[in-house]
Amino acid sequence: MRRVFIDTDMGFDDLVAILMVARAPEIEIAGLSLVAGNAPLETVAANARAARAFFSWTMPIHPGAARPVAGDLVTAAYVLGETGMASAGRILPPAGGPLDAAHALDALVRYLEEAPGEILALGPLTNIAHLAMIRPDLASRIERLVWMGGSAGPGNHTASAEFNAFVDPEAIAAVLGAGVRLQMVGLDACRPVTVSMEDVAAMRAADPGERGATLADLLEAYVRIALPSGGKAQAIFDPVAAAALIAPQTVAFRPARLDVELAGRHTRGMTVVEWRVPRKAPANADIAVSPDAPRIRALILDALRSSLAIS
Repeated sequence: MRRVFIDTDMGFDDLVAILMVARAPEIEIAGLSLVAGNAPLETVAANARAARAFFSWTMPIHPGAARPVAGDLVTAAYVLGETGMASAGRILPPAGGPLDAAHALDALVRYLEEAPGEILALGPLTNIAHLAMIRPDLASRIERLVWMGGSAGPGNHTASAEFNAFVDPEAIAAVLGAGVRLQMVGLDACRPVTVSMEDVAAMRAADPGERGATLADLLEAYVRIALPSGGKAQAIFDPVAAAALIAPQTVAFRPARLDVELAGRHTRGMTVVEWRVPRKAPANADIAVSPDAPRIRALILDALRSSLAIS
């Protein structure tokens, strides 16, 4: 059984990615750690509580970093709304109950002290950076760190920076500086994988009840992100990183030298990928290339359909 810890800022695509991993029979989710990103930490925590109740999750959920390693928090409210999980109607019903008492950092330390394990990071790398800075001795026990973030080309939050990278570039530098071999699933690897209004209609048809309608409303709001720019389908991001973890044949990786820009006026948060290794620089990361978009889409839609049966 493979052990995986998931670090998340709990937007809709995070939710789908977690459902995909939870469905993989050979994987145990050891816990979720929460990080501010899509929304402030208290909103991320509220989303996590609602998802736990809606999907009957039993894994521990740990509150983590409320702000980046340096600077002020930037959120995705301008795209995803104040909750970080927009809806065309119904939302996940709010739920109470405490999160796990252990902070994300303590939980990650305990996870790696128990045995080497894998980490799937779906937001800014702040929690992982704190781990790398406070317990650098545990870096070698991260068997695999798959991160949805960065880009080997243009950005989305700015012309040069992907959102998760822009929120906390110092965290990326800290993780790389600790010698963790990062597997970066960037924008260029995610953009070929899309969801559309046809998928929304299929979700509504699969379950016309309240549960199906709620998931369809969340999916519809996500798809609608593409409509103002004239798109008919919306790229989906975190599930591509989940696919790389649970079905490695769906995403190929190439070794590269990865650095992050910390100070550029127009390029802060840019992930600089040097493919010419080892001639120009030693490789310190693996960058996702050539996603199998049809197979990843199938994994995404299967996870959503399967979640309809959870009571």
